[in-house]
Amino acid sequence: MKRFFKVFRFVYPYKWYAIANIICNILGSIFGLFSLVAMIPFLQILFKTADFVSTQPDLSTSFISNIKHSFNSLITSIITDYGATYALMFIITLVIVGSLLKNLFIYFSLWFLSPVRTGVVMDIRNELFRKIMILPLSYFSDEKKGDIISKMTNDVNEVEVSIVRSLEMFFRDPITIIVYLVSLILMSPGLTLFVFILLPISGFIIGRIGRNLRKSSFKGQKRMGNLLSILEEALGGLRIIKAFNAEEKVTRKFESTNSFYSLLMIKMSRRRDLASPVSEFLGTIVVALVLWYGGTMIINGTGSLNGAGLIVYVGMFYMIINPAKSFSTAYFNIIKGLASADRIETILGAETMISNKVDAKAISIFNSSIEYRNVSFKYENDYVLKNINLKIEKGKTIALVGQSGSGKSTFVDLLPRFYDLEEGEILIDGLNIKDFTLESLRAMMGNVNQEPILFNDTFYNNIAFGLESATMDDVISAAKIANAHDFIAASTNGYYTNIGDRGNKMSGGQRQRVSIARAMVKNPPIMILDEATSALDTESEKLVQDAIENLMLHRTSVVIAHRLSTVRNADLICVFHEGEIVERGKHEELIALNGIYTKLYNLQTL
Repeated sequence: MKRFFKVFRFVYPYKWYAIANIICNILGSIFGLFSLVAMIPFLQILFKTADFVSTQPDLSTSFISNIKHSFNSLITSIITDYGATYALMFIITLVIVGSLLKNLFIYFSLWFLSPVRTGVVMDIRNELFRKIMILPLSYFSDEKKGDIISKMTNDVNEVEVSIVRSLEMFFRDPITIIVYLVSLILMSPGLTLFVFILLPISGFIIGRIGRNLRKSSFKGQKRMGNLLSILEEALGGLRIIKAFNAEEKVTRKFESTNSFYSLLMIKMSRRRDLASPVSEFLGTIVVALVLWYGGTMIINGTGSLNGAGLIVYVGMFYMIINPAKSFSTAYFNIIKGLASADRIETILGAETMISNKVDAKAISIFNSSIEYRNVSFKYENDYVLKNINLKIEKGKTIALVGQSGSGKSTFVDLLPRFYDLEEGEILIDGLNIKDFTLESLRAMMGNVNQEPILFNDTFYNNIAFGLESATMDDVISAAKIANAHDFIAASTNGYYTNIGDRGNKMSGGQRQRVSIARAMVKNPPIMILDEATSALDTESEKLVQDAIENLMLHRTSVVIAHRLSTVRNADLICVFHEGEIVERGKHEELIALNGIYTKLYNLQTL
């Protein structure tokens, strides 16, 4: 139940709604009980077994006895003054009024519960998304995107259906059961003790059915995550799937996973659906045994109940069976939903390894230099960077070249703390970057990636992304510097034209120029460019390269490049090989070394 209480903590902000719900449920149960108890004098009058009461109640007896005595005295006076028919009408009116009040309070209980149910699910989604936003990039390299989406959608939906909607039964049914059980004990302690012996037996049988439900549900939700992962990969790689005639292969993979998921769902549904008929059948057996045992007590004259009392007792016991049946259904739903809660907890409980220090301060000005000092880094076992030492002076352009996998991208990812160092340190103006707040550190830097990352929004919102203070003039100015203004202005709605999913309405060069404009409007002192022109045609490359040169003007820039022609004028070129900087210098100096850089340059020139 530990997982249940982790979900239940989301109820706390809505505690006053929950308390109001509980109060309404108590009142509803009391008026429901009143409607039944009022039937006893009705049955006694109907069967002419009523005991006429004309004496005053004995104050030395119990409170319940005094109420019963006073009510019987009232009925006696009505029968005496107006007749039995009028007394029956009076009792029927009381039953109707009691039923009206019972259902009115039940409605109010649901009215107060509605904000709790929707609010809990909203808060779970918000906390999940908030946690996803702050988790380090290393977390997502180990997780499937489709599985994360499944946890955000299917698992949250399962928690809503299975646990949150069961809150109604969780708050209502135990109260109803307790109120009626207390009444049953007051009516006949001996018969109720017999009931207490039977109920745990039926509860044990129901519990056995649900033992493996949570395990099956966990497998099912995990398989749904795999389904979404296959779907996400298929949609993203549809061009390659068609090019290699792999439609049938991918379809078979999807259908196989889907078939296994369906079999799990069938098994789980059958087990869950067994709860209702089993609990109803067991309830019928218990009622039959209660009738037999209670009837025997009346025949033998050993109990405190008469015939009318036994009928009402059985009616009250039936009022317990329905909540108990609902409670067993809620139990099965909660068991099923806890599997989804387990999966949600894998995100909520994930360690946020990159965070601000307690005494971290904001950085607002970059004065002199960036320094990598004795930096070594590994993702898992093997080192990606080995003892890197490099000082980047303010206003200089540093180019990183080398074969794929040599550590260039990791080198630049460490600067904005996408990953955190354990060996060595990175300094800005002589201070460790861990001493600065993440927000202020990343505000100092602009990023332009090899693959432009754009959002399904307007040109304006993509360029002004993350900057609440950006004006239209700022956006237009940035777009002009990035050579993007002309094609944006020529679009249907200008800067308010939607660019489609990932900017799929534009060419690669246009997407890259929009991402450069986004970095430009941020106006950061430090610029990171990760192979920004490597995937472009010659004409687009020229336009983007011009935009990049405008972007780097008067800024400190770190440029990753595969096309060495784009970095010939860099102030310093560092050649990476197997995680180390093996050569460094200007273009002419490196050519003169006749080493790795010369080899790469000759291959590209050839």
